[in-house]
Amino acid sequence: MSIKRYVEILKEKGFDGFMIADHNSYRGCRACDKLVKTNEELFEDFTVIRGVEYDTKDAGHVLVIMPDGVYLPSLTIRGMKLRRLLKIVHRMGGILGPAHPFGVKSSSAMHFRNMDHNLIERFDFVEVFNTCESTESNELAAQLAEEYDLPAFGGSDAHEERYVGMSGTKIDAEITCT
Repeated sequence: MSIKRYVEILKEKGFDGFMIADHNSYRGCRACDKLVKTNEELFEDFTVIRGVEYDTKDAGHVLVIMPDGVYLPSLTIRGMKLRRLLKIVHRMGGILGPAHPFGVKSSSAMHFRNMDHNLIERFDFVEVFNTCESTESNELAAQLAEEYDLPAFGGSDAHEERYVGMSGTKIDAEITCT
């Protein structure tokens, strides 16, 4: 689905922004950057947070958000270990947290043996609601965020049009990226 269509649907549903996070790629972010330049009116009063859903070697999928305009080439090559990812992202001013931490075993952080207290407390947030995950998985994620006093967010993880806008996060702060 095109980013333009994605934004149109979200605006129709009353959303005023979204996070775009392709797997191990900035392709969607770069396409969005071009679209913003050619369709400024579409993005008026609409915030786009650009990120990557990074596939680590030892902790599943991790959502990474870097400062505006910072696109790290290392985030397009899957398989970095979580400790290294944490160090690089934080050094460059970014934030990160586990996507669907109790979801499918092969891609969810809490199913990996190396996941311990020292790593979890280094996360900046936790995805606690994902429309593609079970109620139990989402409840466990919410408990994790609460236990570690980490900000929680939800998302639709929409890979198809029918899932766009099925979930969201209210952010009670100004977001300064476009």
